[in-house]
Amino acid sequence: MNPIISKALSEGRTILLEPEAKELCSQYGIPVPSSKVVKNVSEAVQAAMEIGFPVVVKIVSEDIIHKTDVGCVVTGVNNVEDLKKAYEKVVENALKHNPRATIRGVLIEEMVPKGVEVAVGGLRDPEFGPAVMFGLGGVFIEVMRDVSFRVAPVSEEDAEEMIREIKGFKLLQGYRGMEPVDLKALINIVVNASRLLIENEEIHQLDLNPIIASRSGAKAVDARVILTSIRR
Repeated sequence: MNPIISKALSEGRTILLEPEAKELCSQYGIPVPSSKVVKNVSEAVQAAMEIGFPVVVKIVSEDIIHKTDVGCVVTGVNNVEDLKKAYEKVVENALKHNPRATIRGVLIEEMVPKGVEVAVGGLRDPEFGPAVMFGLGGVFIEVMRDVSFRVAPVSEEDAEEMIREIKGFKLLQGYRGMEPVDLKALINIVVNASRLLIENEEIHQLDLNPIIASRSGAKAVDARVILTSIRR
């Protein structure tokens, strides 16, 4: 069993912390932003200086799942003064939302430049086994439901078909002056997400949304992994 998954289950958790989920993705060749978990403001400043401004500041807590909705994510932090304010804000909002929340730290993360938002997901179906999803990301996946599915394992050819068959594929090709995105990078993410699901039977659900895709590649800026509660 993967040590990250084993640790979470040993602590009675069925949801990986965001840094854990991203470390797991990174192990499987899914690009994620540079980041560091810090415990205080001085560590936050040091991490931001190492990563380089602008950065994103996020709370790390298993008790706060939808961080953005409760003010526990601050994006576009451009300097030390704003970083200190952002650090205090996410901690304060976390405890305001849930006074009993376990705060594991604060995540200081590279701010990925704008691009096209897509999503890759995975679900372990009791009948068909692991299945992989691709679609437009962010709010589009909830509003438009423009997605494609394949049962894992997913080959490179399967992944390219998945990407090309969504209605929003034109956005990835470059639309009205937009630059086309790196399709090879997206294909690799879909294939690697498939492998991640197959090789880790403890994963019940995988959600990489959004993935920011551009001409120069793609990175999963948010990652959520839900585990089964039964240790195998």
